[in-house]
Amino acid sequence: MTITDETIDYVGILAKLELSDEEKARAKKDMSDMLDYVGKLNELDTDGVEPMSHTFSINNVMREDVVTNGDDRENMLLNAPEAKDGAYVVPKTFN
Repeated sequence: MTITDETIDYVGILAKLELSDEEKARAKKDMSDMLDYVGKLNELDTDGVEPMSHTFSINNVMREDVVTNGDDRENMLLNAPEAKDGAYVVPKTFN
């Protein structure tokens, strides 16, 4: 695949970049080099290779969700300056 000047202009618009002519020429060469490098992957024989989403075989390690600290509401409310009906009383933020 060849990179054209129109492609560089379009990518510049998408990236919201204003490139000089020299920068456009350098970007065109860099993009062509990248595509050539990626194109080498097509030369690899991938028959029999299973697709994978990660290079390591990772399994989620799940634990059972067990409450360990329990409901200690009464002790927490002892620290409150004011409490009512098992809840903190705070100043009004608006009328």
